[in-house]
Amino acid sequence: MASSTVSSWVMGSTCMSVVEREHDKHSLFGISSKSKCKWASQTRTRVLPKSTSTAQTGEVMAIAAQPAMEVALKKKPLTKERRVVVTGMGVETPLGHDPHEFYENLLQGVSGISEIEAFDCSQYPTRIAGEIKSFSTDGWVAPKLSKRMDKFMLYMLTAGKKALSDGGITEDIMDELDKRRCGVLIGSALGGMKVFNDAIEALRVSYRKMNPFCVPFATTNMGSAMLAMDLGWMGPNYSISTACATSNFCILNAANHIIRGEADLMLCGGSDAAIIPIGLGGFVACRALSQRNGDPARASRPWDSNRDGFVMGEGAGVLLLEELEHAKQRGATIYAEFLGGSFTCDAYHMTEPHPEGTGVILCIEKALAQSGVSKEDVNYINAHATSTLAGDIKEHQALLHCFGQNPELRVNSTKSMIGHLLGAAGAVEAVATIQAIRTGWVHPNINLENPDEGVDTNKLVGPKKERLDIKVALSNSFGFGGHNSSILFAPYK
Repeated sequence: MASSTVSSWVMGSTCMSVVEREHDKHSLFGISSKSKCKWASQTRTRVLPKSTSTAQTGEVMAIAAQPAMEVALKKKPLTKERRVVVTGMGVETPLGHDPHEFYENLLQGVSGISEIEAFDCSQYPTRIAGEIKSFSTDGWVAPKLSKRMDKFMLYMLTAGKKALSDGGITEDIMDELDKRRCGVLIGSALGGMKVFNDAIEALRVSYRKMNPFCVPFATTNMGSAMLAMDLGWMGPNYSISTACATSNFCILNAANHIIRGEADLMLCGGSDAAIIPIGLGGFVACRALSQRNGDPARASRPWDSNRDGFVMGEGAGVLLLEELEHAKQRGATIYAEFLGGSFTCDAYHMTEPHPEGTGVILCIEKALAQSGVSKEDVNYINAHATSTLAGDIKEHQALLHCFGQNPELRVNSTKSMIGHLLGAAGAVEAVATIQAIRTGWVHPNINLENPDEGVDTNKLVGPKKERLDIKVALSNSFGFGGHNSSILFAPYK
């Protein structure tokens, strides 16, 4: 145990020393402090009451000696509820690089699915994806690191800084922040697959040919960590990887840090860039992907009886979550309020949903209970709906079980237009959900031509955008391993 701890420490130190040698004297990404206005950010110190240490009072020893029933009655002192709001958003998607452009394309029913151009996939049975065709890190990440970093990190860093810019975090505001109360929690399902794959190819020649960054730049936590380093944010910083539920796990945990008084601002979300040979090949081997190569724009078709698998996508989504009073003090624009959410596990199968949908139903019900929201108040759902045979119908049945009596309910799937962004899906769909709240428009479901048996089309948004005054919106994300997540947003009032 001791040797493993020492090894972990040594590896961490080594990785840091390698990265530190690349640091620009002004900034980790080589961007001078004068040019940080594009992404800089602010937070003010919140003074919270200090709790009395149980170690000092001996309370822990006393409780340990008491019967279990008495221990259960011990309650944490009541604290004022801290509300969490969304004050900034950033995206990198196949349909745009800012929230406005992205959502406008969704409202128009534009498909971001096309033939893969990044590599020759002519021998693959699937040759289409939601691929980002044009992407630039100019002004966001230094060129020397842009060349070395995996795309999942580049998407994450640019989306994160765009969220700060969108949130009105200027250089002056950034200087006023108590950076000990600012955190970053952005995850990835697959991490730096390209960097790691390149290292394996180099190893075939010699270990001397390997990129010294291959280990740190392949780990799922490093994008979040490097963004925190660049910003100087010393609060909670880590990543969560729960396959395609990653973003929702990160968002809810980030909000909880704010609610518990551990942070005032949190950048949170997810990023993935797996449209590479090994990524495509892996999902092909799982027999999970659509093979509608001749008609890419119509390949992703949630709830349609002719669906034949999901379409891979790539990109990143990042939210700037902020404690309400902190946001009001700095005059931030509040896009929506984060109400809460929940996680559960199917405990059933690695890739298949539970046949009764019990894990999903439990997740939704727990999310509503935790948020203090009634089923009747939820009138918009951004579904996980990936265009897979089993997943779509099982989620739909769970939604009907929970909300079937709500005549106002409207349900759509962002994946019908951008494909499945894996670990980034939940965050990008959270942006779509918040934009629906802001604009009063919900985007269409495209390619839903022959609804599957058992699908209640009265609940689904049609082929055109629809007006909706959203009371409470729910966004679902589920991942391999039986990971379920549901999060809730509402207009700020």
